Amino acid sequence: MLRVAVLGSSGQMGQAVVAAVEGADDLELVARINRVPSPGSAPFFTEFGAAVQATSPEVVVDFSVADAAADHALEALDAGVSPVIGTTGMSDEQVAAIRERADATGAGAFIAPNFAIGAVLMMQMAAMAAPHLDSVEVIELHHDRKRDAPSGTAARTAELIVRARGGQPAQDAGTEAFTLEGVRGGVRDGVRVHSVRLPGLVAHQEVIFGGEGQTLTIRHDSTSRESFMPGVLLAVRRVRGLSGLVVGLEHLLTSSEGEA
Repeated sequence: MLRVAVLGSSGQMGQAVVAAVEGADDLELVARINRVPSPGSAPFFTEFGAAVQATSPEVVVDFSVADAAADHALEALDAGVSPVIGTTGMSDEQVAAIRERADATGAGAFIAPNFAIGAVLMMQMAAMAAPHLDSVEVIELHHDRKRDAPSGTAARTAELIVRARGGQPAQDAGTEAFTLEGVRGGVRDGVRVHSVRLPGLVAHQEVIFGGEGQTLTIRHDSTSRESFMPGVLLAVRRVRGLSGLVVGLEHLLTSSEGEA
């Protein structure tokens, strides 16, 4: 039985992770960690360090907030615990610090901007199309309680598109007159990204490519948080066997270890 702790256990994603871990025959939920108490069978803690000392988890799943997740990951690695991070909004510097600490400790660590397998396929399909169609924009849609914008999935998609184009940014329309600030969205790694936040949404993304006389739309929709759980459980089961930090679920789907 692999011993698992969940950070951010009272949030909507955290509650889904708790249920998924409790429903897995090969995993044992040993701690729920959050700022405020939440119902559940596993022991509840408000501090990660206290949870580690009391319950000795091997893996910690973190769906809390960006700054806390970065600090928790470093603390986990120092304690010999492998972090699986679904929290988005961490800076490049925070991710680099996690990578450096994972390399120093020799422990496996994992970050995914999206744990839905369909979303991973959507990003891979976008990367496949990117060298062939020069113009592309990303529209991501999430619930109104999401803290960060753009989403980690949109940022990762833009990164993969530009990487597939050999580092060349997407071709941008030469709009000359703007009568509304921000109407054309923001630019991430050379790709325009638009963020929508509305109640009733969960997690959705469209990647729209344009070419002469044609468009190509690739879309993924998560209609419930359960869509993320197979990917979360895959990462939990695999992270202890990783060497250093791996970013992106696609690496776990296509190889035994992967590089990010």
